Amino acid sequence: MNELNNNSMTVTYPSIYVGTNETQIFFTNSTPNLTEIYKPGKNNFQRRCFVTDATVATLPCMVDFIKNFTDGKCENDELIILGSGEAYKNIESVLTIVKTAVDAGFARKDLFVGIGGGVICDLTGFAASLFKRGAHVEFVPTTLLAMVDASIGGKTGCDFDNYKNMIGSFFPAQKIYMFPEFLKSLSKEQFRSGLAEAFKTSLLYDKNLFQIFKTEKQKILERDPEILTKIIQASANAKGNVVERDFTEKNERMFLNFGHTFGHALETIVGLGNIAHGDAVAWGIGRALDLSAKFDFCLESYKDEVLNILNDYGWETKPVHSLILGGGTGERLLLAMHKDKKNSHEKIKLVLQKGLCDTFTKEFTDEEILSVLTVK
Repeated sequence: MNELNNNSMTVTYPSIYVGTNETQIFFTNSTPNLTEIYKPGKNNFQRRCFVTDATVATLPCMVDFIKNFTDGKCENDELIILGSGEAYKNIESVLTIVKTAVDAGFARKDLFVGIGGGVICDLTGFAASLFKRGAHVEFVPTTLLAMVDASIGGKTGCDFDNYKNMIGSFFPAQKIYMFPEFLKSLSKEQFRSGLAEAFKTSLLYDKNLFQIFKTEKQKILERDPEILTKIIQASANAKGNVVERDFTEKNERMFLNFGHTFGHALETIVGLGNIAHGDAVAWGIGRALDLSAKFDFCLESYKDEVLNILNDYGWETKPVHSLILGGGTGERLLLAMHKDKKNSHEKIKLVLQKGLCDTFTKEFTDEEILSVLTVK
């Protein structure tokens, strides 16, 4: 991968379809001006289907862009405004995007543009991968989670039957435009959710980023632009390097699921959308490190250091999350964990750590996993 140069970087990987062998990522600290970037109604070579949600569509920096469209149309371009949140990350939303493109007579050479958080990026990318077996797609991520994780690497999809990301494809965006200015509009919950994914990246790949989380908490929570730019660029660089080496998640890319097998199970049993994804992942990191320490893969001191940081930022790390109601907590979590896409046998494959930036995978029995899902 090209190193960060002049506020841009390029990620390359095996081509899925003509034109999908690389992603250009652009970082800018200016106010987002999507009218200037895309010039709705003025591209005669390529039609565009813009996809956003009801929350992003009302942001002040989006007003002028939205005004270009009347009843979702601007010359040959289309605009779709979906509902906001995890509840809309379903196959119906994907088909809404596809049907809009079909009804408008789009061709394979035309472009889908997702403007929003992880949900919108995942849905738009998945729709683009399905449309005529692969159109073009670009992203303008508007949340921290989407900037540091969801928009990068080509994973697309939707939830199904109350299970997280059960349907999807590997289909990378050709361009991603990062505007940290969008982060000013995020709720505290949304912002913290994105921080969890960036903190996960620091544990896996970036000791300098880990130190930023340890020493710059006040600036991070105040959303200091310089610190956020460092976090976004470091996270994008780390994930881009991993994706280049293992695009379809056969080996090392599995490490990026650190905390996710536990976290996705938590999201399932409390109801998708009832807990922020990053909060669930942070809790899952705590469970994974408890398991790592229990079986002597990592030192208790390392586990405690990470859990203390998680707690300091407000994430829960206890074996039973406060949002879980009713009995049989461990058993219900295990049932959801067995649905995880990474499992290939009766045992559950988990990402664990021996220490900072020292990661591995291992399969565990239900009984072993239950030991970190119950109150001691």
